[in-house]
Amino acid sequence: MDGARAVGQTAYGRLEAIFRRIALLGDARSLLHWDMAAMMPAGGAESRAEQLALLETLSHDMLVAPELPDLLDRAGDEGLEPWEQANLREMRRHWTHASALPTDLVEAVARAESACEMVWREARQKADFAMVRPLLGELLDRVRDKAQATADRLGLAPYDALLDHYEPGGRAAEIDPLFADLEAFLSDFIGRVLDRQRAHPAPLTPDGPFPAESQRAVGLEMMAALGFDFDHGRLDTSHHPFCGGTHDDVRLTTRYDEADFAKALMGVLHETGHALYDLGLPGGRWRGQPVADARGMVIHESQSLLIEMQVCRSRDFIAWAAPRLAKAFGGAGPAWAADNLYRLGIRVRPGFIRIDADEVTYPAHVIIRARLERALIAGDMKLDDLPAAWNESYGRLLGITPPDDGVGCLQDIHWYCGAWGYFPTYTLGAMSAAQLFDAARRSDPAIAKGVADGDFRPLLAWLRRHVHGRGSFLSTRALMTEATGRPLDPAVFKAHLQARYLDGA
Repeated sequence: MDGARAVGQTAYGRLEAIFRRIALLGDARSLLHWDMAAMMPAGGAESRAEQLALLETLSHDMLVAPELPDLLDRAGDEGLEPWEQANLREMRRHWTHASALPTDLVEAVARAESACEMVWREARQKADFAMVRPLLGELLDRVRDKAQATADRLGLAPYDALLDHYEPGGRAAEIDPLFADLEAFLSDFIGRVLDRQRAHPAPLTPDGPFPAESQRAVGLEMMAALGFDFDHGRLDTSHHPFCGGTHDDVRLTTRYDEADFAKALMGVLHETGHALYDLGLPGGRWRGQPVADARGMVIHESQSLLIEMQVCRSRDFIAWAAPRLAKAFGGAGPAWAADNLYRLGIRVRPGFIRIDADEVTYPAHVIIRARLERALIAGDMKLDDLPAAWNESYGRLLGITPPDDGVGCLQDIHWYCGAWGYFPTYTLGAMSAAQLFDAARRSDPAIAKGVADGDFRPLLAWLRRHVHGRGSFLSTRALMTEATGRPLDPAVFKAHLQARYLDGA
């Protein structure tokens, strides 16, 4: 049937129209968030908080309108096609989460998020946790209220309710053993990799400085090579790299360090992975519908880490990129040789900053944050104890202690903008990325050859077909099984680390 016409007067058709309007409000909210992070002067913070709170409230009011439950029930009896059924399932999930929250709490959370994020920016620069502590306390209280209300509605623990917002179906009971297994693996593996590195001459570090404008130019070149469409997106700078905007207008940001071009470049490549996913989500009739949204943040993070870690730190990619990097920065000599840049790119060095972390120690950064936020949400730890608990965790898992809160508990924006329950998706995404890239290379030999030649079209085509174009049609588990032949299997990630850092070092 011609769905766009046939559903017009049905309950389901009415729902599609409502959710399309909700999506447009979400798009406006996303662009205002991007502007707040990348362009807005500090003096605009108060009015921006009001704008965001209003948009959040309007969206919430539309989701909890009295007609929604009846429409959802009637639509289920209308003989829907598979994609319509999946869309209805996602509509109901959105409605269930929204209807758990009173409008005044939604507005309070939005205001607390905006206020805390603006102060966090200055507090981070000054490495002063005390500066943002009162506003973070208010935000945490509101997040706890939100978590409890959602938990009561879904029949979950509060932290699982927050997880479910970012990763539908995500549960701590399933994540805990995965993280415990990975932590046990890394406790031995990191030491073996460091021993292996010490047994060989250290890679050479190219001499800087590396002007920000040159870094931006090479970042744009790499984005274009990977398949980013600049008619539907742009690259800017912000305090914390992110990918935002809309499916048709994707906004990436990074930050530049003129002493180290790799930080910004890897940030750009990471965010490009997110952007390619957003740009490849289902369009046409489905654009603006929940079924066309990203499946969840595990799959979203898998796409960023597949590009940044699996592809762009590989020998094949570095061999292609090395002459382009040397040309961009006027470099010459052995420091710019492909093998040296590869060894530099996979150098394992326990450090304080998560977004600059190597692939091997990165999961430890995530495990630390996930455990701390769970303790804070549960009330098992006082907020005043966060800096000390953070430092103790880094000493225990990575053998280092942050010198100040700027590179400690203030470094990430997530808690200060209300994104509690997000952190586990990074490492689950890394595991998924390894499994998806392994499956892609096995299914199409042109993918590995393309990476070596700087032709990423075969890889992008595979991702469009098996991941991007699927949107939220399937659950995360079903999508992984369909794309790779099995659910998430951490053994693939561990085998990848073994092959790259020990067997092939």
